[in-house]
Amino acid sequence: MKHSPQDLKYISAKTLSHYNQNAESFFTGTIGHDVEQNINALLSYIECQAPFKILDVGCGPGRDLKVISDLGHIAVGLEGADRFVEMAQTYSGCQVWCQDFLQLDLPENHFDGVFANASLFHVPSQELPQVLRALFATLITGGVLFSSNPRGNNQEGWNGGRYGAYYDLETWRDFMLTAGFVELTHYYRPPGLPPEQQPWLASVWRKT
Repeated sequence: MKHSPQDLKYISAKTLSHYNQNAESFFTGTIGHDVEQNINALLSYIECQAPFKILDVGCGPGRDLKVISDLGHIAVGLEGADRFVEMAQTYSGCQVWCQDFLQLDLPENHFDGVFANASLFHVPSQELPQVLRALFATLITGGVLFSSNPRGNNQEGWNGGRYGAYYDLETWRDFMLTAGFVELTHYYRPPGLPPEQQPWLASVWRKT
């Protein structure tokens, strides 16, 4: 079913409202998560000279933004939930842009890397192509995009107060290749567990 513009506004507003209302508990519940594997996956494929310019898409309260900045890179956050924007700026000390994923306004050919950890799955599938095109455009030639999303069987809809789309590897790959990216690698998380206990699909892509 195709979403109307009104549907999309509702999906975005309700999902962001959920995060605004649960910002403090979300921060407490996720601050200790170890995503070093994901950050390293992005940084290891960037070929230009450090420090890198990194856009953290859906940065939440700023956990990963701070890690990337502390590694010496120029990190900019992007977040749609007002409360998270405030928290991320305070926690990381980085610049954070308040933008809805469905209305991105990004500089072209600017970032060396895009880090999208547990964020792009909130984009309704019909809008994902335009979001990926915007992220493609904001990367320099040769730039790298990392994404990690909860995987599934290509179903989408509401999960509590949040909207999500849950792709398998083949469908996610189709979206990324259509947007112009070249696949570098993919893996499932958490590491060291059997596949049925790895709910996260992580992948790395290059703009060529």
